[in-house]
Amino acid sequence: MVRLYVSSLAAAAVLAFATTGASAQDAAAGEKVFLKCKVCHQIGEGAKNGVGPVLNGLFGRKSGSVEGYSYSEANKNSGITWEPAVFAEYIKNPRAKIPGTKMVFAGIQNDKEIADLTAYLAQFGPDGKKK
Repeated sequence: MVRLYVSSLAAAAVLAFATTGASAQDAAAGEKVFLKCKVCHQIGEGAKNGVGPVLNGLFGRKSGSVEGYSYSEANKNSGITWEPAVFAEYIKNPRAKIPGTKMVFAGIQNDKEIADLTAYLAQFGPDGKKK
């Protein structure tokens, strides 16, 4: 009886953890958050540089490295490799993270929106195809 109870608790804990992890980042919700970014950035197959660079393959990429985009010196020389934690800090206040960036954006303060946006962006490889 005790063994069954402990097993049930362990299963409930695993289920709760899996459910929490799944809801922590929601790519579909992130697509809606991306509307704030879409004014300047494109993502997906056929994306082109615009006011801002293409965001395909963002995570793992060095800042200032998209071919054909004219970056600020601050961005090119930031030494940043885009990873989710770095992106989360950056998107809250781009000018604080990279002083001198030409990105004019007030930032996103809501951690859930940032997590969702991160999940959405992470879907796209360097070729713009979803992974």
